[in-house]
Amino acid sequence: MTARPEGERAALVAGVVCFLLWGLLPLLLRAAGQAGASAWEIVAWRTVWSVPFALALVAATGRLQPMRTVLRQKYALPLLVLSAGLIGTNWTVYVAAVEANHTLQASFGYYINPLLNMAAGALLFRERIDRLSWAAVGLAVVGVVMQAIAVGGLPWISLALAVSFCLYGIVRKKIAVDAQTGLFVECLLLMWPAIGYILWLAPSGTMAFGRTFEATGLLVVSGLATVAPLALFAWCARRLSLTTMGFLQFIGPTVQFFIGVYVFGEELTQLRLLSFAFIWAGALLFVGNSAWRAQRRAAAA
Repeated sequence: MTARPEGERAALVAGVVCFLLWGLLPLLLRAAGQAGASAWEIVAWRTVWSVPFALALVAATGRLQPMRTVLRQKYALPLLVLSAGLIGTNWTVYVAAVEANHTLQASFGYYINPLLNMAAGALLFRERIDRLSWAAVGLAVVGVVMQAIAVGGLPWISLALAVSFCLYGIVRKKIAVDAQTGLFVECLLLMWPAIGYILWLAPSGTMAFGRTFEATGLLVVSGLATVAPLALFAWCARRLSLTTMGFLQFIGPTVQFFIGVYVFGEELTQLRLLSFAFIWAGALLFVGNSAWRAQRRAAAA
C-alpha cells in the first residue's frame, strides 16, 4: 500500500532536483567564463562533452537498439537536424546572456515558455484552452510589454529563449523518439560544428580548455550538467501528473531570478519588477487552473 506514495515521493524529489539543477546552471556558466572561457567556447565544449554522457544514458536505459529504428523513420533525421539547430540556438543565447550579465532576461524567457507552449498547442494542434488559461497568456503578454519598456526595447533574449525552446518542443512532438535518444542524436549532430570551432580556436592560444585545471574541469562538467537534469526529467515525467510538472517547471527560472539579483547583482528596477509580477501572476494562474481542472476530471471519473 505504501509503494505507490513512496514512488511518487521519489519522483517529486527527482523533479525538484532536476529543475534546481537547471536553475543553478548560471553559476556553472559564470564560473567557466571567469576561468577564461568565452560564451562560444562554453557552448562548444558543453556540446562535445554532452555526447559521451548522453551515450552513457542511452546505453544505461537500453535504448541503443531502438535508436536504429528511430533513425529509419521517414523524416526523422531531417527533423532531428532541425531540433538540434533549435536547441543549439537556445544553448548559445542562454550562455551568452549569462556571460553578458542578462540572467534576469533569461529567467523571464523561461517563465514565458510554458505559457507560449500552451498558446502554440491551441493554435497549431487545436488543443482546447479555457478562458483562465488565455487570461494567463494575456498576463504574460502584459509582462513582456512591461519588460520591453523596462529594458528600452524588445526583450530579445527572453523572446529568443522562449520561442526557440517552444519551436524545439513542437518539432520534437513530431518525432516518435524518447528524450534520451533524441538528446544523444542532437548532441551528435551539434558535435561536428562544435569540434570545427574548437579546432579553429586552438591555434589562437585563447582557448581556456587545457590551460588550467579549473577551466578544464568546469567545461567537462558542463556536459554532465546538460544531460543529468534531462535524465531526471525523463524519469519523473512518467511518474508525476502534468499539473505537478507544470508547477515544478517554474522552479528553474525562479532560481535564476534570485541568482541574477542577489548573486550577480543585476539591476532590478521597479518597472522590471512589475513585469515579473505580471509573469508570476500568469504562472500562478496557469498552475492553479491546471490543478483545478485535474481535480474536476478526477471527480468526474
